[in-house]
Formats: sequence, structure tokens, C-alpha cells
Amino acid sequence: MSFSVLEPRLASLPADVGGQVRAVRGELGDRVLRTIRAAMGAQGRPLSGGQGRGLTLGVQTAVDAFVGAVAEPGGDLAPTREVFVRLGRTEYREGHTVDALRSILMLGGRDIWAYLVDRDLPPDVLYVLASALFGFTDMLAGAAAEGYLDEQRRHARDWDTTRRRLITLLVQPDPPGAAAIRAAADAARWPLPESVAVVSVEGTDGEHVARLAGSGAIATVIDDATRMVVPEPETPGRLAHLASVLAGRRSAIGPAVDLAAARLSFRLSRRALLLQQDGVLPAAAPLRCDEHLVTLITAWEPGLGDRLAARHLAPLDAAEHDVLGPTLLAWLRAQGQVIPAAAALHAHPQTVRYRMRKIRRLFGAALDDPDARLALQLALRHRLGAG
Repeated sequence: MSFSVLEPRLASLPADVGGQVRAVRGELGDRVLRTIRAAMGAQGRPLSGGQGRGLTLGVQTAVDAFVGAVAEPGGDLAPTREVFVRLGRTEYREGHTVDALRSILMLGGRDIWAYLVDRDLPPDVLYVLASALFGFTDMLAGAAAEGYLDEQRRHARDWDTTRRRLITLLVQPDPPGAAAIRAAADAARWPLPESVAVVSVEGTDGEHVARLAGSGAIATVIDDATRMVVPEPETPGRLAHLASVLAGRRSAIGPAVDLAAARLSFRLSRRALLLQQDGVLPAAAPLRCDEHLVTLITAWEPGLGDRLAARHLAPLDAAEHDVLGPTLLAWLRAQGQVIPAAAALHAHPQTVRYRMRKIRRLFGAALDDPDARLALQLALRHRLGAG
């Protein structure tokens, strides 16, 4: 791009205008630098060090480009533009907003304009110079914003990489030593907590979910689902806030564990989310793994619950299993008491006693064996889908 594109009328200015402006290049540059130095000082940002040298170079480059273009508007603006792309990158790395650099550019543009007005140039010349000057300033502001946003995106990718590495280290089968975890946490700027909970969330918008969760939560995508590490999950109100953030999405909150046991929380939440997706666990979100440990145990290995039921409930298969199964489960849950079992079934106690006589003929002494009763209850719970 050239100035002739920004303001085509520059080419029609009288030849002596370019000479007049070039003659004051040094004075104009010094004036703009003084103005910007004062403004920066008021913001607590002195023009010193690498950042100051960069801004000084930017001002000098911009003034030189503008002054040169008044006489030769066909010159290439790409080098000047690139200087401001780099300044935008620097602003992001220094922790400033792009608006700070834009305000400096506008301040410099107004200062140049005030100086030119004092040169007693004809109005028609001033109109053309004003159009060129403020178009030029807008272009440089756009270049700075481009550099700023590019650097922001690059850092976002870097953060995602460092946090993914940290989360992977925490949940991998053989976690590294404390020194490696500490180094990864330092790289991710994540203070190591004493305890964590790992949350598995359906979807791949991990960064968005972590931002909503707040409180130092970090997230990445593993196995096509978001895995979020929540520090100090037992802090009052933290899980309640998390529940509001995850409302309406299938998700599972792993148990709060010591940092070194993060893999356990990860494995439980990962399995619970899969079971939610399969309809084995309730879809209501978020699901807390600690409240569904029995289901997680019996459904952990695909087919294991079916095998348990087939082995221990075989006597029911040839009987009235649709009636006797729920009756046996209610009786087991009532610890062998008929009245509470009947209340749970909404049946008459005599009906339950009648059914239990049939069940005792089928299972015999197994009903008096604690281990057999536990196996029966787990098998019935699995087969009947009872929570």
C-alpha cells in the first residue's frame, strides 16, 4: 500500500509543499516525541528500555514516512506498517492493551496536524494533508491491532499447550515426580493446590468451560471430551458454582483427592461420563461420582454386571423373575424385614411373605449368607436398573 492509495489527491499538491514539510522533519519528529513522552510518563510508562526504544523507532518511522510521502506519495508503506505490527505484539507481551498504543497514535497524529496548521499552508492543501494524515494514522492503528491480536492468539495456543501438558502429567498412568509436576505448573502459571477434582464434560470447549468455572480451573480435551482440573474443590460454594456452570450438559465431577491422586478422580469422572452417555447413569448434570460408586464399580468393565447377574440370579430365570426379582431386592434392602419391604413395593405384607417363600425355595441357604446376599443385591441392582 502507498499514500497515493490512502489519499490520491497528494499527487496533485504543489511541488513546494513537499519541500516545506521535509524541511521541518527533524523539528516535527522531536515535537511528537516530546508530546508522547509526556503522555507516557503520565501513564507511568517512561520511554526507556526496549519498549521505549521500540516506541521511539515507531514514532520516527511514522513521521519519516508521512513527511516523505507528501513529496513522493507513491512510496511503499509496508515497512512502516510492519514496524507497528511488531509494536502491537510488544504491547501484548508487556501486558498493555492495544487501546494504549492506539491513543498514542491518535495523539501523535493530532500533534502533527497542529504543527502543520501553524505552517500557514493554504486551506486546500491542509484538507488533503489532513485526509492523508488521519488515514495513515488509522492504518497504523490497524497494523498495531493486527500484531496485538496475532500475539494474543499465539499465546493462547501456547497456554493451551502448557496446560494440556500439565493436565496430562497429572492424570497419566505413571505420574512423574513432584519436581516435574512443579515445573509444568510453573510453566502454566498454575499454583499447585493440595487437592483437586477432575471433571469430565461432554464437548470440546474446554477453555470456555474453565473460564466460566473460574477459581483457577484449567481444562483441555482428552479422548474427545473436556477434562477440567478444579483446585481445592471442597472450598465452600465451589461445587455449587460448578453445578450452575455445567447445568444442562452431561458431565461428571470426580471425587476430591490429593493432587498426587488426580488420576483416580480423572478415571472415575471419565467412566461416569461414558455411562451417562450410555444411559446407565442419570443424564442430569453434573453428576457427582461419589454418589454413584456402586454403579461405577459394577459397570466399570463392560459385561461384568451382566455376568454377575447371570451367575447369581440364575434361579430366577425360570421363575416369575419380573415379580420375584423386585421383591427380593426390596427384602434385601430392608435387611430381611417384611413390613418395610412391603411398604417399598406398595404391596401387602402377606403378599411379600408368600413371594419370599418361593424365593427361599429357589435360593435356599444363600439368603442367610452375608456375601451371597451382597452379590444378590448388586446383581439385582444391575439387572433392574435400580439406583
